[in-house]
Amino acid sequence: MIASCDESHVEGNGKTHLDSNGPVGKFKGMKCSVSAGNNSVAPVTSPESACARISLPGVMDAEGRVDESRLRMHIFKNGGVSPDERGLVWRFLFGMYPCSSTALERPLLLEQMTVRYQVMKRKWQQLLPGAVRLRLNGTDAELLTAVKFFDLRQDREQKKQQYESEEAREKMSFLQLQAQVLFERVTFDLEELQEAIRIIDKDVPRTDRDLPYYRNEGLGNLLVLRDILITYAAFHPEVSYAQGMNDLCSRFLEVLHSEVDTYWSFSCYMDKFSKDFCADGLYRKMELEAALLKELDPQLHSHLITDNMEKITFCHRWLLLAFQREFEHSDALRLFEIFSCDHLELISQQVDQARYQERLARKYSLEDEPAVTELQAINTDFTFELFMCATILLENREALLSCRNEVQLIQFTSRARWT
Repeated sequence: MIASCDESHVEGNGKTHLDSNGPVGKFKGMKCSVSAGNNSVAPVTSPESACARISLPGVMDAEGRVDESRLRMHIFKNGGVSPDERGLVWRFLFGMYPCSSTALERPLLLEQMTVRYQVMKRKWQQLLPGAVRLRLNGTDAELLTAVKFFDLRQDREQKKQQYESEEAREKMSFLQLQAQVLFERVTFDLEELQEAIRIIDKDVPRTDRDLPYYRNEGLGNLLVLRDILITYAAFHPEVSYAQGMNDLCSRFLEVLHSEVDTYWSFSCYMDKFSKDFCADGLYRKMELEAALLKELDPQLHSHLITDNMEKITFCHRWLLLAFQREFEHSDALRLFEIFSCDHLELISQQVDQARYQERLARKYSLEDEPAVTELQAINTDFTFELFMCATILLENREALLSCRNEVQLIQFTSRARWT
């Protein structure tokens, strides 16, 4: 079932709380199973998601197909979706389930994804048996407890398999054989993977420990998060692991509350945004933010941008993690959802198409018409999160202009919580 993500996750931390951008009502559908008072270790998978229905108006048809455009439009115009609906919506929004899939097709898709993930995880565990367990130095008693809860989950999963029917076991054996053939020729650079695991083992214990999701039995979710990140790094060597991925993946795990579902949704997200974790991607984002700021406020731009863009590198963390640390936790989830719906980019494409049709109409018109000034092209590289970042800078322009050096700037941006 889905993790709850209401306001109770973070209390009294001084972060800004957003007003709702639109009416977000209570929706029927998959219900929350994880809240401040009900924490558990995420199961391997969540089979009920395969047949559950999205109750947003006009989004899902009778056979379970999702109208992707309507879904994205609803998220953008309503400021996100209900926490009760979020887990199911994210499985479509981030591409784990194709929007064109039906309710009859998705259980088989989920079975295939589950087996493939298990085979992938088993492969790196067999090659690096010493990395199967998080190395504990004994100073973090909570992590020792996390291992206990994680092991209990493993036992429960094994007992579940014992009660499967013979037909179900044969079906899973066939899927496992397919997956093993698929990944048989995959090779790892073991030194690079071990280095990635070393960094993951430093980052995971520090991930969102203040959230109720990681309290009590939920501590075991830190170990689930670790397995997901290592599996991703092993099978995406061109990306591997970089700091910040743990925060993003944690967000998926909390909402989806399933190891397999989190892995595939996170992987789909990284297919699009992995470049942001590279130096070139970082610099490209800074260039775009600087260009947008120059158009909106030349004075602030000249104050922050001198001979390089080092002064606004703090914006990269905002953009990379979708303001995860700058807003209340529930609001940060909503922002991430809104940014990920790409609605502004879709509108820009529609406007460009409309303008193209207009130019064609003028070109082939038989009537003499006065010359019309060509409309300025839309820069589709200016994505919604860049405008959000620029808005924060503009709303705090006086404070930013008063910062006379980089030390003052870093101090201000690290302690401020944005409206």
